[in-house]
Amino acid sequence: MRKRMIERDVQRASKTEHHWLNLATLAQVEISSEEEAHPIESALVPGSGPGWRAAESGEQMLRLLFDEPQRIGLVRLVFQEDTLERTQEFVLRWSSDGGQSYHDIARQQYNFSSPDSTRELEDYSIDLNGVTTLELCIIPDISRGNARASLAEWRIA
Repeated sequence: MRKRMIERDVQRASKTEHHWLNLATLAQVEISSEEEAHPIESALVPGSGPGWRAAESGEQMLRLLFDEPQRIGLVRLVFQEDTLERTQEFVLRWSSDGGQSYHDIARQQYNFSSPDSTRELEDYSIDLNGVTTLELCIIPDISRGNARASLAEWRIA
């Protein structure tokens, strides 16, 4: 009888390291708003802070403009909201022509509700070549309340 231990394969797969792009050296970032204590770098550079937060309420736009076209296989977004209950929506898009036209990767809504639902992690496995721009549009409260958009982490591999 041939047999194999499943646990070992599962453990090996779960330890897969992603080769995250160094966005500080590969891209320029555009933002529609930024709170001074929560700069965009703290969402893009691991270990650099608490994440990005908008300085004002309402819809916010974040763009990564790559210096050279990139091949992208994974996009990770992490949103964190510990205090305000709300329904948030975001749209993640990509462009291969410097932002002249965009193609949706994901459009999603979800609820933040403390204490059980305060963190949203999204991993998108994709196979895109020649990406010049990634755009993230966040509507922090679809009921148009006073919530401010935030982003704990944005990683790309």
